[in-house]
Amino acid sequence: MHFATATAVHPVGEGRFDATVHPGWDIGGNANGGYLMAIAVRAMTDTIGRPPLTVTGHYLRPAPAGECEIEVTTIRSGRRLATASATLTIDGKATLTLLATFGEQTPGGPSRQMSGPVDLPPFEESAAAPSALKGPRPELMNRIDIRMHPEDSGFRRGAPSGTAQVRGWFALAGEEPIDAIALMLAADAFPPPVFNSGLPVAWAPTVELTVHVRGVPARGPLRCAFRSRFIHDGLLDEEGEIWDSAGALVCQSRQLALTPR
Repeated sequence: MHFATATAVHPVGEGRFDATVHPGWDIGGNANGGYLMAIAVRAMTDTIGRPPLTVTGHYLRPAPAGECEIEVTTIRSGRRLATASATLTIDGKATLTLLATFGEQTPGGPSRQMSGPVDLPPFEESAAAPSALKGPRPELMNRIDIRMHPEDSGFRRGAPSGTAQVRGWFALAGEEPIDAIALMLAADAFPPPVFNSGLPVAWAPTVELTVHVRGVPARGPLRCAFRSRFIHDGLLDEEGEIWDSAGALVCQSRQLALTPR
């Protein structure tokens, strides 16, 4: 199933949409957080009529596969920017709540770039990433193509690098084009960097995820780098950068998650 189909929404009233959280986009029966955000952002984009610039989602409970509803509220719509909130519910229970701003990118303004894309072996020469957790390979890994830097995949065999970072390539299966909404998935698809810190390799539930869309990706796989700098008191941070095949920064992300146990 293509990502665009798996995140499709259907209007049922003003600011209200029906959708399906499809099986196969999950880890251990719970929908990937970026995938779930993408469904809601598609409904918000349809309501606002502009692409997303920044999205913040708060995860209230795990999301199993099944039917869901999204209710979108336009908070303000100006000449350049519009802001909206949304709530995604499953079985009548609020599961994800979002606040987002939408607007067109404005190329040609002042630009300063203090760093460049992460250095990776060529996509074609990189091996597909193994499952992050023990057990059968999640179906999600058949719908995306993640190829990790060889220095960052040791946690899977009990040899974490000692540095809480993961780097690698991201693509959708079948070379499906990656748009602004698919960046929500890319921002949350890699194994958590904390797995390379020496902590247990286990589920690290997302509490809050923020995604900044900095541009529409050129066709081709994305270069990604994620790191955690502060892990304490049962919580961890994760910062991400995503660059397209042309070397342009297209996405930044930051999330707060529970430490794995």
